[in-house]
Amino acid sequence: MSQPALLAHDLVRTLGDRRVLDGVSLTASPGHRIGLIGENGVGKSTLLRLLAGTDQPDSGSVTRPPDLGFLQQETPYETEATIAGVLDDALREAREDLAELDRLTEHLARTPQDAPEHAELLDAYGGRLERAQDRESWDADRRAALVLDGLGLGALPHDRTLGSLSGGQRGRLALAALLVRRPAALLLDEPTNHLDDDAAAFVEEQVRGLPGAVVVASHDRAFLDAVCTDLIDLDPAPEGPVRYGGDYSAYLTEKRAERERWERRWAEEQEELTALRRSAGVTARRVAPDRGPRDNEKMGYGHRAGRVQSQISRRVRNATRRLAELERTRVAEPPRPLRFEGAALAAPAGEGDGPLVSLRGVRVPGRLTLDGVEVSPTDRLLVTGGNGAGKSTLLAVLAGRITPEGRVRRRRGLTVGLLAQDTVFDRPERAVRDIYELSLGAERAEAVPLDSLGLMHGADLDKPVGHLSVGQRRRLALALLVARPPHLLLLDEPTNHLSPRLCDELEAALGTGPGAIVLASHDRWLRARWPGRELRLRVGGGEVAAGAAGHAPAAGPPGPPEH
Repeated sequence: MSQPALLAHDLVRTLGDRRVLDGVSLTASPGHRIGLIGENGVGKSTLLRLLAGTDQPDSGSVTRPPDLGFLQQETPYETEATIAGVLDDALREAREDLAELDRLTEHLARTPQDAPEHAELLDAYGGRLERAQDRESWDADRRAALVLDGLGLGALPHDRTLGSLSGGQRGRLALAALLVRRPAALLLDEPTNHLDDDAAAFVEEQVRGLPGAVVVASHDRAFLDAVCTDLIDLDPAPEGPVRYGGDYSAYLTEKRAERERWERRWAEEQEELTALRRSAGVTARRVAPDRGPRDNEKMGYGHRAGRVQSQISRRVRNATRRLAELERTRVAEPPRPLRFEGAALAAPAGEGDGPLVSLRGVRVPGRLTLDGVEVSPTDRLLVTGGNGAGKSTLLAVLAGRITPEGRVRRRRGLTVGLLAQDTVFDRPERAVRDIYELSLGAERAEAVPLDSLGLMHGADLDKPVGHLSVGQRRRLALALLVARPPHLLLLDEPTNHLSPRLCDELEAALGTGPGAIVLASHDRWLRARWPGRELRLRVGGGEVAAGAAGHAPAAGPPGPPEH
């Protein structure tokens, strides 16, 4: 029995007054694992709900396998349900397969081969056997234990109710149930949320082993690279969503090539436009020098002059016509990638080449214990560690928002910018563009327009900041830091709520950005490519210093006097 495909044709969905999906089609064949990428709000989760049948399109159609699994960002189970109950439901189909095979085996043993129903029983047995093989039904109970362990749930008593679990544990249990079940088609919405590195790698291995179709919406570039056979970019494009073959690395290669072709076409067209404008403005006097006829030309002078004027006129008309055509169909200028604006700020005066900030014997009770760390004027420091290790606390100490026990020394005149995980603005009633101008000043806001950074949608610029989502507020806060970089830039999970494209642009900007940068992140893709050194914090206190190659120390000699 071949696995059925998941098909969507010309889906349209409008939410409120906004058309989220406009004519989207998709074919997900067995063995294909399709990643949905794009900016927040382009319709990734909406498309998954339409494919799953939990929402209905305004027009268009979906053909889905009867055996379809859907991991939503909201857990589908009641809080009174137990872990055992969730597992029983996940194992139900596999157990039904085995029970039905036993029943058919017994029936076949009692049915003579020449009986009319024997062939029908054989067909039913073969179909059920193939389904059981696809689901690996004989291995289901062992797989359930393996999946729970792989997702960090193996030690939980099975009589625990879901209401007693954390949000992350409930999300992992819902994912575990689907991996145990192995449906013919699987839809995943941000499956690596709440997963550590080991659990994410385990899920990647499990998803790659599924025989059916998989469609996943994710911001996790490492997951997209490890799992996907195809990517669909839902960001607006003239021809609609674009499908790319290959993993995330292949997608990046193709997008870079597209960008280069776009820039080349635009540059060539600009050259042609310049030449045509010059040609269209040429006069007969400029083309044919104004000179009187020689004596031997006087008889034919009027005829030759008329011919020259006719040629000039024709060339000007042709140039004008081509110019008008190009002006109508001109190639749009490629948008500027995200970059920190302005030259690097000179580090504030200090003693020699000492650090901008130096911490010694720092302790925030219950949150952070650190022997020492220094940040130099051009540092690139990545802070890693498990949840509760104190990454956000360390950034707050460096920013001066928390006063710890121990010694903190900063250069006089140091400017610090912190992108926190939850950003709150003092005047929530003011519009986004007003907050931007008030924060930067009119001159700087005009020099670096907010809509030129690609971090905020034009439709959101007049919204009160109090009406923005958490992700939108963080984008605005990041825009303020990009537009006027400080000496020391502190970023707490900066790729949260950003599309993969913006994450890539931000990483490139950080590599060449001004000043010192200290960044805390769980982002596996970012961490694997970080060009600077690393400070790994341990849960419960302590740290391990590592450079780009795992050896450079994170702490150094004492810094200048404390200010």
